[in-house]
Amino acid sequence: MSSPAEYYKSLPPITKAYGTACFLVTVACQLGILSPGLIAHVPYLSIFHFQVWRLITNFFFLGKFSINFGIRLLMIARYGVQLENGPFQRRTADFLWMMLFGAFSLLVLSSIPYFWSPFLGISLVFMLLYLWSREYPNATINIYGLVALKAFYLPWAMLCLDVIFGSPIVPDLLGIVAGHLYYFLTVLHPLAGGRNILRTPALIHKLVARWRIGAPVNNVPQPDRTSGVAFRGRSYRLGG
Repeated sequence: MSSPAEYYKSLPPITKAYGTACFLVTVACQLGILSPGLIAHVPYLSIFHFQVWRLITNFFFLGKFSINFGIRLLMIARYGVQLENGPFQRRTADFLWMMLFGAFSLLVLSSIPYFWSPFLGISLVFMLLYLWSREYPNATINIYGLVALKAFYLPWAMLCLDVIFGSPIVPDLLGIVAGHLYYFLTVLHPLAGGRNILRTPALIHKLVARWRIGAPVNNVPQPDRTSGVAFRGRSYRLGG
């Protein structure tokens, strides 16, 4: 069995960077080192007061110390890692582009009245969960050892649990919507005869190659997501 340090070192680069940032920022806020109000998503301050860092930093706060905070980190470690090591293996640039598209989509969605959320980290985690559920729809998941269900329904089950335990529904729902938007544009629309308009820009490939992030061949062109290689059902049991 590998040590925690060895496990952390083995994590794929984008998921490791995002999970680490979420952990450090959330801990800093809880210890009073950093004020959540300084990193929250407030469009008025970002646009008219040029506090543009808020457009990025709000994605790294996962809420107060609680069981939900631990669950969100585990979701990143489980579903983000499996996506980056699975359908996005050796495609670090494509995975980074997916995360950037998700973040941008969430910023736009949260600007809609009644859907604004000061922190979109949970939403981005739910986007990863939704895309994982489409990649492994037939996986069997046990929730707290009480209920077994197909992975396809896991995002909705987690949303219902959050509502039952008093968490707001908007962040979860925004993540599901953003995840489905990415899935629609990269899979469903091309399958219907349209073009994949979300191919990873060459600039992202060049930046990833220049920074030497991920595998040496991570700058290969994005394969056709409609060929059945990605978003196909596989059997996987959580914890197995």
